Amino acid sequence: MQTTRTVPVNGIELFVREQGSGPLVLLCHGWPELSYSWRHQIAALAAAGYRAVAPDMRGFGRSSAPAEMAAYSMFDLVGDMVALTAACGAHRAAIIGHDWGAAVAWHAALFRPDLFCGVAGLSVPPPYRGRERPLDALRKQGIENFYWQYFQPPGLAEAEFERDPELTLRTILGGGFADAAALFVTPGKGLLRAPPPNQPLPDWLDEDDLAEFVAAYRASGFRGGLNWYRNIDRNWELTAPWQDAQIRQPSLFIGGAQDAVVTSLLGGKRVAEMERVLPALTRKLILPEAGHWIQQERPAEVNAALIEFLKRLEF
Repeated sequence: MQTTRTVPVNGIELFVREQGSGPLVLLCHGWPELSYSWRHQIAALAAAGYRAVAPDMRGFGRSSAPAEMAAYSMFDLVGDMVALTAACGAHRAAIIGHDWGAAVAWHAALFRPDLFCGVAGLSVPPPYRGRERPLDALRKQGIENFYWQYFQPPGLAEAEFERDPELTLRTILGGGFADAAALFVTPGKGLLRAPPPNQPLPDWLDEDDLAEFVAAYRASGFRGGLNWYRNIDRNWELTAPWQDAQIRQPSLFIGGAQDAVVTSLLGGKRVAEMERVLPALTRKLILPEAGHWIQQERPAEVNAALIEFLKRLEF
């Protein structure tokens, strides 16, 4: 049976959902999501003989949301997962992440190969540290309206998203990122582009699921998660010692063929070349007709791939 609790880690508190016993598997969600995003994986991993632990990540849901933007660097986020592993009484763990959670998982494996024995990333390829700050690189390409840039000024995106959290989440989760144009902000319309209210949900997300997300974001607001984006350039600076480093543990990538994060020019290049970063990549699974929220959209296939991967690991 799944249980929930709040765990003190790394100077904050994380709300976690957990189930099962056996080797520890951490599940890291992305934006704008919650531990609830792993609802289909937690029970399946527990049934397969693992202890599945999914936190509301720092700044999200019922977990702590420090006020300082600087408290959301990749070092802080990975530090939370290191401390959560210890709080679970484990000396080794596998780590799985989706979206921003994938970035945390990849970096956790990079920073602490002694602790994380395997890593799976969903929807976001492994880190490839470029030669300049990511936001500087966008500007040099003449790009001024990418969503990363829109999220930088504190309060701007919060005002748009918090005006109607139900409409925001219905639009972002229901629409996803199938079209690369959705990653760019329309001047005067924000990221949501004045969506129609009560648009139908996809078949993988019902009204009860949506209500779970909406209730959490009405209580927490959106600032904590947006602060992750406000550390993009700072993360580039902090990770300089890992320039051109590889993640050598066994790894798995799962993406959707209709996810612009995977199929865009940059994303597609990183997916195609990820073996440069992942020399022990066991599988690159691209699911046809799947979008960005892949563990919720295609749980049976994702669960099967994750369990097959976990069985290869030495905890």
